[in-house]
Amino acid sequence: MATLASSDIDILERAKRALAPDYVPSEDEEYMSPSQQDYFRMLLLEWKRSILASSSATLQSLQDGPLREPDLNDRASSETDWSIELRTRDRQRKLIAKIDSALRRIEAGEYGFCEVTGDPIGLKRLVARPVATMTVEAQEAHERREKVSRDD
Repeated sequence: MATLASSDIDILERAKRALAPDYVPSEDEEYMSPSQQDYFRMLLLEWKRSILASSSATLQSLQDGPLREPDLNDRASSETDWSIELRTRDRQRKLIAKIDSALRRIEAGEYGFCEVTGDPIGLKRLVARPVATMTVEAQEAHERREKVSRDD
């Protein structure tokens, strides 16, 4: 299963803490009630805002100028660090597209339901991965099909 990178998880956790701590979606209320939709909308918007803020710091560092390490080993280390940072930002760029898609699904009334089966995805899964589009079972079946086609 595709997982979030640890920095993405940290950003998501900070976004959850930034929300009003007095409400957490509960199994006791109607699934995808207006209050649940508002919670996930605010969570997604805060997550996106946090990602964009961390990305702007990286962009500022890149604009400050190239690294000019006199030692070849130091230069290689710095270039490796930048390469990792840029890959992380690319992953986050793709994540922002998924967040935007989830926000559109909320507006369309489709958020929280599996795009394959139409079944509820479940609150626990959505709290853990707000951009989920499939139930755990549908996601596992999808990944098994992908693995079989890659092995061929």
